[in-house]
Amino acid sequence: MKALRFVFIFLLVVATCAPQTQDLGQGIFYNNEGAILIAVDAGVAIRKIDSPYVMFMAFMAASGSESMAVDRADVVMIYKDVEYKMPVYKEFQKAYSARRNDLTLYRNLGKESLALSPLRNFRFAETGDFFPVPGLSALSLTNEGSMAGMVGFRTTLYFKNPGFKTGDTLVIKVRDKKNPELVGAVAVILK
Repeated sequence: MKALRFVFIFLLVVATCAPQTQDLGQGIFYNNEGAILIAVDAGVAIRKIDSPYVMFMAFMAASGSESMAVDRADVVMIYKDVEYKMPVYKEFQKAYSARRNDLTLYRNLGKESLALSPLRNFRFAETGDFFPVPGLSALSLTNEGSMAGMVGFRTTLYFKNPGFKTGDTLVIKVRDKKNPELVGAVAVILK
């Protein structure tokens, strides 16, 4: 019964996310349906599709006047009907040593599509990240990102690679820590 319920919820999320998701180009996807506006830059994941962990850069903002917070445990990736959580930071830090390379690659990728997106009017606080790179990033480790008004939250997301292939589609879903009914989700195509 739980499996059937999960499949139904997954199909509902995909059905509601995929049509509203906009492919902005350059591996950037945006969805403004839901309480949390979300854009995901999959440029590094697309270029390093065989990496044991894949990196996404997420930009989140509250669509209304409510103040929201997303906990790292409330960020999931749905791929081939399976929900994946992000790895625990300390375990990830020991298991994956290419974060500096990922961040350098990300910084060198084009961001014109993001700069022209509907999120261009938001400010993204540069105070915390779910996966900061020690010594390379001025951001500190955080387990929660806040959004309110015109201030959003930008963070690195990592997921263990479940066997991605070029052209695969996945969904990244986030929800508010205090009110799980407030969600945002975006479909990403690894092309």
